[in-house]
Amino acid sequence: MNYFLTYTVYVLILSVLMGISTWKMFKKMGYSPLFAFIPFYNYFIILKETKHPKWWAILSYLPIVGPIMMSVFHLYLVKKFGKTLFKDQLLTVILPFIYMATINYSKDLELEDENALYLTEEEKNAKKKDTFIGSITFAVVFATIIHVFFTQPFGIPTGSMERTLLVGDFLFVNKWSYGYRLPMRPLAIPFLQGTIMDTGEPGNPKDDPKSYVEGVKLPYARIFQFNKPQKNDIVVFNYPRDSVHVSLDRADPYVKRCVAVAGDTFEMRNGRLFVNGKPETVLGDQQVQHAYILNTSSQLDIPALYQTYGFLPVQEMPVYKEDSITKQKSVSGFTYMFQGLTNSVAKEIKTLPQVLDFKEEIQEKGFFDIRNFPRKDKSGEVLRNPSGMALFSSKIDTTNCIFPINKKWNQDQYGPLKIPKKGDVVTINQETLPEYQWIIKNYEHNTLVNKNGKFFINGKETNQYTIQQDYYMMIGDNRDASLDARFFGFVPEANIVGKPMFTWMSVEGAFKDNNSSYQANGWKIRWDRMFKATNTGEANKTSYWWIAVMILVIFFGWEYFMKLFRKKKEEEDL
Repeated sequence: MNYFLTYTVYVLILSVLMGISTWKMFKKMGYSPLFAFIPFYNYFIILKETKHPKWWAILSYLPIVGPIMMSVFHLYLVKKFGKTLFKDQLLTVILPFIYMATINYSKDLELEDENALYLTEEEKNAKKKDTFIGSITFAVVFATIIHVFFTQPFGIPTGSMERTLLVGDFLFVNKWSYGYRLPMRPLAIPFLQGTIMDTGEPGNPKDDPKSYVEGVKLPYARIFQFNKPQKNDIVVFNYPRDSVHVSLDRADPYVKRCVAVAGDTFEMRNGRLFVNGKPETVLGDQQVQHAYILNTSSQLDIPALYQTYGFLPVQEMPVYKEDSITKQKSVSGFTYMFQGLTNSVAKEIKTLPQVLDFKEEIQEKGFFDIRNFPRKDKSGEVLRNPSGMALFSSKIDTTNCIFPINKKWNQDQYGPLKIPKKGDVVTINQETLPEYQWIIKNYEHNTLVNKNGKFFINGKETNQYTIQQDYYMMIGDNRDASLDARFFGFVPEANIVGKPMFTWMSVEGAFKDNNSSYQANGWKIRWDRMFKATNTGEANKTSYWWIAVMILVIFFGWEYFMKLFRKKKEEEDL
């Protein structure tokens, strides 16, 4: 309800600005000046008078799409009053209501002469140019509508979901799978997620230019929510602890598997996943993977192994021995740290003749890794002591620490942890605070003060809190190479984007793997993965190439026949 109330206020403000800056133009066109103030109808009149499809008016106040369409409609209006110079068009776009007001209140406000029998060559060229620009604009608008309101493309840059989703897979995500989350930043550049570009400058990434206007915002709301994420669903969600983007729908998109839903208890025992005390159910498209350390007598042929087994993140470290007499060091062998090895691949690598010993890397119970932020100077350089070691601040880097930070858990020995459910009443004390403080303050937008061991939520002393939404545990299939909910904690329902539908493109080598000392040479299209459904759980997924080809044939066929139709109509008009 708050969403639509806020949205209505924005629409009314824009309509008042539109009316104040154009009412005389409407009067000149033969309409009541009051029509300039009526939402949607004001743009309907402009489209009618400029001979454009009148149904376009419904696009005028849509989030993200609306600002583009408004600019187009404003250009149509000022051109009708003879303002056709580039200067006029530029000012109309960047200062719409101000510049239109200067036209509206000018003494020489007159409609352009539309009764001329013949067009000059210059006017014909201008008309063709407008037609071309209009085609490009509405192609962008159509793509934006699909992107904002229906489905959104995402790429897989890391190996956290190997071997279910591969590095270089490009997905289409259905935004209606769990109900449509309405846009929260309606004034934004289409197709960009959070920032316009990464400046690459040292310092705070918050300084990178945003792709949206932070000051124009709408509250969280979701419509037509007939389903919620279920266990084993692959889900796209916005990173819940993004410190750069205040708006949750602009935070970085992540894709993981939902392994536990609200009310479940999640646990990792020796690197194996348990939910409600039972081992996880492994679907057909999942392959259980683990990290391994092996020592070899000589160097392995990593490129050959990569070609044989595909995804194979590996770190190679030579082992040196020192001659007791000459004191010279020489390589005596190599240590390899592998991530994402399936049981079958690990078994085959273990049989290689160079392998001396081979074991799965499992963090011991009780191992607790606390990481701190490195201290930096004004230029962004890490401060170091005279021996070259980095200096760290007392502030803990919680994104790289196990959640919650006060538990002596690690990624292999984790929990048991109960996932909060809407309506749960939880106890707040010093022990539970790290588990629930992000929920109370950041996800459910309350004030929380810890004063002398007493807790105040929204100014009232209490030791209990009622959870306002459902939460989920999102974990990568490649457990030992995944930054997931074991580190950043529960994923709120509000952060859920949708469910991947299918892989429309898959390119090996499209992204650099920072976890591997070996990179594939060049790009290679994985034709066998294209247009296959993502969320079926089946090992052998059906390809939908024929649907893609059919859509392309219909699209280009329609374009071809419409071009012939327009050409014939132009010839008849002459």
